[in-house]
Amino acid sequence: MTHASQDSSQSYAPDARNAQVELYVNGAFFPRDKAVVPVFDSGFVLGDGIWEGLRLVKGTLLAVDEHMARLYEGANAIQLDIGMDRAALVGEIWKTLRHNKMEDGVHIRLMISRGVKSTPNQDPRFITGGATIVIVAEYKQPNAALKERGLKLMTSAIRCSTPDVFDLRLNSHSRLNFIQALLQAINMGADEALMLDDRGFVASCNSTNFFIIRGEELWTSTGATSFNGITRSKVIKLWRDAGKPVFEKDFTLAETYAADEAFVTGTLGGLTPVSMIDGRQVGKGLPGAVTRQLMSLYSAYIGE
Repeated sequence: MTHASQDSSQSYAPDARNAQVELYVNGAFFPRDKAVVPVFDSGFVLGDGIWEGLRLVKGTLLAVDEHMARLYEGANAIQLDIGMDRAALVGEIWKTLRHNKMEDGVHIRLMISRGVKSTPNQDPRFITGGATIVIVAEYKQPNAALKERGLKLMTSAIRCSTPDVFDLRLNSHSRLNFIQALLQAINMGADEALMLDDRGFVASCNSTNFFIIRGEELWTSTGATSFNGITRSKVIKLWRDAGKPVFEKDFTLAETYAADEAFVTGTLGGLTPVSMIDGRQVGKGLPGAVTRQLMSLYSAYIGE
């Protein structure tokens, strides 16, 4: 199986500076090829952990309060003791950025597992110490070419889970179901997977939130079975503040196929247009006027 990673909504422009960036592991810094965690770490053993993705733009950590609120809510949900409060953890992010002399155009992946276990099993009572904290800061700019041509999506047979099965508001390290959905899409020649909820309504994509545009109306799912996207929330607010209609509602694939435009949202890519769904061209097959207007509003909001 071959498929260019530059066709992903998470794709980015290569940057040679990343080879020299050092990664944070439990308070110490290591070169990329020397940064490791033990094989008994609970994140490796069973994906027992949480994460956040943040961006540094012109010296500002975008929406850092919202990201920390989501992280600590997730930690509370799985009874994971991070071992420091929000201010201290944000301080460790800044320490990582200062260590690498980074000021702009940076994507940060903050990963926290429950810690090292005495043996590889599911039981959290086998933890031997504190949480494992890893901070990966990299120079990343969204793929400009992809924003011009748009993503190709395929509807996956794998559904998004309901909160009683697995609450997608929790940014868990466990992502195997979404990887499976993405593999289905890739194997069918698409870039990413569009996923439905348990009733067959459109929910989200495998790593991003999904929107359609009908006229000037912006539609997205209710959020009950999709990611608690911070960029999603910002885009909704920006369009409402512009006096335009937004609907967080159930809608079908048939309504999606009839959309004038579509796009996905995520921390790294911001807004990425969608040009095709299930082999059907979306609108004119190119990023539309409303999507471009929203992209401009979002760029102005983050100060790019």
